[in-house]
Amino acid sequence: MSDYKLLIGGRLVAGASASPVLNPATEEPVADCPRASKAQLDEAVTAAQAALPAWSKTPIDERKKVLVAMADAIQANLQDLARLLTQEQGKPLQAAMGEVFGAAAFFRYFASLDLPAKEVQNDEKGRVEIRRKPIGVVGAIVPWNFPLILMAFKVPAALLAGNTMVLKPAGTTPLSTLKFAEIVKDLVPAGVLNVIADENELGAEMTKHPGIRKISYTGSTETGKRVMAGAADALKRVTLELGGNDAAIVMPDVDPKETAPKIFNAAFQNSGQVCIAAKRIYVHESIYDAMCDELAKLADAAVVGDGLEQGTQFGPIQNKAQFEKVLGYIEAGRKDGKIIAGGARKGDKGYFIQPTIVRDITDGSKLVDEEQFGPVLPVIKFSDAGDAVARANASIYGLGGSIWTKDTDKAWDLAGEMESGTVWINKHADLQPHLPFGGAKLSGVGTELGEEGLKEFTQVQVLSMAL
Repeated sequence: MSDYKLLIGGRLVAGASASPVLNPATEEPVADCPRASKAQLDEAVTAAQAALPAWSKTPIDERKKVLVAMADAIQANLQDLARLLTQEQGKPLQAAMGEVFGAAAFFRYFASLDLPAKEVQNDEKGRVEIRRKPIGVVGAIVPWNFPLILMAFKVPAALLAGNTMVLKPAGTTPLSTLKFAEIVKDLVPAGVLNVIADENELGAEMTKHPGIRKISYTGSTETGKRVMAGAADALKRVTLELGGNDAAIVMPDVDPKETAPKIFNAAFQNSGQVCIAAKRIYVHESIYDAMCDELAKLADAAVVGDGLEQGTQFGPIQNKAQFEKVLGYIEAGRKDGKIIAGGARKGDKGYFIQPTIVRDITDGSKLVDEEQFGPVLPVIKFSDAGDAVARANASIYGLGGSIWTKDTDKAWDLAGEMESGTVWINKHADLQPHLPFGGAKLSGVGTELGEEGLKEFTQVQVLSMAL
């Protein structure tokens, strides 16, 4: 087993304790992970505070060079990072390689941006300029479904803006992030980026820490509420990308054979462990039976297994707690609808579930109304498009959604009626670094990615001078 370390103040250090990280495909340890203490969190924050004055004054072109060097380092270690990611997270190796490559691409994208001052007045009455300044020390908390790509939503933007950071991965998937820290340690000035790991007890300490000025958190809505509450006393800035229950609305003019594979991939990518996965499918009654049949065929044919084995399409659920939750949602589907594919654990070792399709189910079921975050998909019948949109909007969530139809003009109008941060037409879960991403309602606060996401890591300063 490799020796993993925390990164604090430019040094790789042991944790105050250690505990194993399990491979969800085998339920066996991948490696022991160092776990930081509260004192080590304080050390990381102190190191970030000490590095802030120099880093915030470093010219942005120099900060860009650091981001590019970090991207190069990620890409140079693609194979090792991807294999480690598969071992701790479970996703197929090819998908893990895509995630690592994507993380490098996100660093490169942010290195292409600028934060120029904007002159809004310069006349006989005076001169006014708007500048974007660093906020300070940023605490970033990343979940277990996409440890590296979601880290890359936060780190390059925060660093480009001149902030320093304390980064904390999820307790069940810390190893690839710690490996990233080791890879970039000598590329970033000491203290600018600090990486700690825990067993999920330090997140609350970060949110209320007086030395941290902003929290960027991705994870569940319930935890997001606690993050916001913890940040309230110090009026910390927060960006929260939270849960979703994305609805896909399938209109009567689509070809089920052509569209079903696209919807299946939108729902079951990463074994359904995606915040913006299609989690409930509303299908017009005229094609309902055909769509259900096509989705069931795809689910039955799906290859579920260890992500390191060639040919695996879908890996395990990442951890035991989520595995048991998903089995509970399958039982809700069995009670409230009809399971036509999957519906059970696969094997007796590892957290494997065959993709599951549930038909003859409707709103009001736990499986439809809640976020299942796993490979079980309810398919709901509708007869009127306006009613389908209203039912989609009835959710407490509003992260993403999609409309599938050949009538793109009608789809464009319907999309504008959906209450979600992003609406796709004839595609789903298409995230790109230059497009802002954020949720409505209980799906989040603030925006990530794009120029808008970069600006969330800045403080507006107005310079106003009388002439």
